[in-house]
Amino acid sequence: MDSMDAGADFRRLRQQAGLTIAQAAVETGYSERTIYRWDRGEIRPRKAAVDCLSSHVRRCGADSPRFTFIDLFAGIGGLRQGFEEIGGKCIFSSEWDRFCQVTYEANYGDGHTLAGDITELPVQDIPEHDMLLAGFPCQPFSIAGVSKKNALNQPHGFRCETQGTLFFDVARILEFRRPRFFLLENVKNLVNHDGGRTFRVIRETLEEELGYRVHVRILNARHWVPQHRERIFIAGFLDDTGFSFDDLPIPDTSAAPRLTSVLHPEDGSEPPEAGYTLGESGKVHPRYTLSEHLWKYLQDYADKHRKKGNGFGFGLFGPDDIARTLSARYFKDGSEILIRRGRGRPRRLTPRECSRLMGFDRPGRPPFRIPVSDTQAYRQFGNAVVVPVAAAVAHHMKPWLMSSGVPAATDTTEPSL
Repeated sequence: MDSMDAGADFRRLRQQAGLTIAQAAVETGYSERTIYRWDRGEIRPRKAAVDCLSSHVRRCGADSPRFTFIDLFAGIGGLRQGFEEIGGKCIFSSEWDRFCQVTYEANYGDGHTLAGDITELPVQDIPEHDMLLAGFPCQPFSIAGVSKKNALNQPHGFRCETQGTLFFDVARILEFRRPRFFLLENVKNLVNHDGGRTFRVIRETLEEELGYRVHVRILNARHWVPQHRERIFIAGFLDDTGFSFDDLPIPDTSAAPRLTSVLHPEDGSEPPEAGYTLGESGKVHPRYTLSEHLWKYLQDYADKHRKKGNGFGFGLFGPDDIARTLSARYFKDGSEILIRRGRGRPRRLTPRECSRLMGFDRPGRPPFRIPVSDTQAYRQFGNAVVVPVAAAVAHHMKPWLMSSGVPAATDTTEPSL
């Protein structure tokens, strides 16, 4: 048996044990880097580690993870990583974008099929699960259908009011499968979208029609990564557990990381990465430096709006700064986060730096695989959930996810950053 076949067997055994790479490292006593290499078939796994995981399966049961979850509108798995970290097992994933699918498969490879468009999938095809995760897009709801139903004195509910939106698919799965928990993630503006009507319909659907206890918190990733990025998290519980977002631990910004923690050091201390850095020097590839034409255009554009009293313009940052929000349009000109380079023209972040900025790459863990073009990578990271934020929410929810009622004690374990 070659190393690739042995790696496939090892990966299946790890998944059967319900362990993430980080958890398998703790269980076996080997480093995450080594587990990663075994998982990918780069080298043959040690017999002692295989025996250890086999023993874990026998001891805990082949299909006995702490809880199971599904990952909808999965993107590249930001929410998923947070809940795997606390012992959850993903048993179903859905993502319609074919480039995101490539990145997702390269980094997770569950053994279960990664479904495409969730709108085309019957709810019966989605397995039973304990928790639903979804970072669904924000869309306005149609008023016409509701008005017509009201005029005819016919009940409408979410099936009429949210039909045609992607939230409808979240609601129909919750209605059919009745998972005990869910976590939804969206942009902060969801609460004001369409004059507040979108959020009102979502909340009424979840609480009044589907019977969940709903808790909401807006979090700024600034506390975990060097980026201002506010997102809304909506947690739901079938039971009245006493859960609250109010006591979620928030790190002090005075100790929060700065951009230097994600930038290539460019001093030879980092192994070179083809396409992003050059040779032994580790210098960032020149292709990320703005052209003279683009740099002049951005300066002129900013100057024009400054004279009009507008705030539009590029964002220029150094190692000790906190960046603006990384957006999916970053591939166009990189204007929201440009890195100073002395007196020379600034540069864009590399995709590897974007991965670090979003928390997909963290110290002591194997590098996140980026198997797509820079354009697609920028889109994917710009649309993603910041992993350490997802992990913080997961750890805060953990005591309730592990019990059928109110937990005996709040989980105080810090998410690994």
